[in-house]
Amino acid sequence: MTLTCGDCLLSQPPVNFGRQLSRSDRAQRKGGSLKLTRSGGSSFHVHPSSFKPQALAILLISALLCPLALAQEYPTRPIRMVAPFAPGGGTDISARILAEALGKAFNETVVVDNRPGAGSVVGSEIVAKSNADGYTLLLGNISMAFNAALYKKLPYDTLRDFTAISLVSDQPNILVAHPALPAKSFKEFIALARSQPGKLTYASAGTGAGTHLAMELLMMSQKIELVHVPYKGTGPALTALLGNQIGAFFSTFASALPHVKAERLRAYAVTSVNRAGTLPEVPTVAESGVPGYEYSTWYGLLSPAGVPRPIVNRLNKETVAALSIPEVRQRYITQGVDPIPSTAAHFAGYIKSETDKWSKVIRAAKIPQQ
Repeated sequence: MTLTCGDCLLSQPPVNFGRQLSRSDRAQRKGGSLKLTRSGGSSFHVHPSSFKPQALAILLISALLCPLALAQEYPTRPIRMVAPFAPGGGTDISARILAEALGKAFNETVVVDNRPGAGSVVGSEIVAKSNADGYTLLLGNISMAFNAALYKKLPYDTLRDFTAISLVSDQPNILVAHPALPAKSFKEFIALARSQPGKLTYASAGTGAGTHLAMELLMMSQKIELVHVPYKGTGPALTALLGNQIGAFFSTFASALPHVKAERLRAYAVTSVNRAGTLPEVPTVAESGVPGYEYSTWYGLLSPAGVPRPIVNRLNKETVAALSIPEVRQRYITQGVDPIPSTAAHFAGYIKSETDKWSKVIRAAKIPQQ
């Protein structure tokens, strides 16, 4: 049996637990001993029979109460929130809005640390290998589900090396085309693609990017074939589409929004479960004839695996509360992003289901591993 009580009990003056065990006693009683572990990692074994009853009761109660006290005191120093993408993108935006709100709730600084690289692998690895004390967090996104299948070997296990805290927000993609394309609606677009298999082109922000996989998912479900033309980012892909050099693009919502409003692009459908608040007239893919279709760039808060459950619960509570504040919600919505707080258990299950879903899509699309 292991009792982890941080330094609460073990930092107090020595308690007379009773008679000391002899070397032979310790050897004989090793199998039934209690292992006491400090927060720093050092530990020692004692046997219950060596305690006076009162001392044993104090020890057990302290082991139960210390984690609760730890959560109440947390945090006592600044928290680092790693954003595994460059400043200015959706991950960075979501991280900064949440960090400011959590900083006010905790009355402590929450610093956003941008660590881009390898499709979020660099920043995610930093968090996975950090101390499990609640002071290093990850604002991850859907790339975590992609990377499990896109990379032959990751320096961490997506499902094992993180603890889910809460979903934070999501941003739908939007299927857009140049107004010159004959199709006026989503159904007409699908009909056009079916009538010209292998001829209609679509852009992506790169092979394996969400803008690529969203179309692969649609092609699989509708049994249509379009030609993939990858670009080096959403910007170049939109430039090509605006120049009528490409057929269609599952753009990130915020990037395409100004062009749709200016009628430079035609919007067919959004990929989220519900219609986007800033473009309520544009239907979802699901309601347009593809039941069950859902794709969105979700963002969520995670910690390294092993963070004490009371701290995880505290982080979840404060995150959910922050995302329910009208001013905070409006800041997300203005950016074309919807706040979607959740329980820790729901987020953990969602990561698993997303990983399974996109692994199948990546394999079916025969996207080579990196």
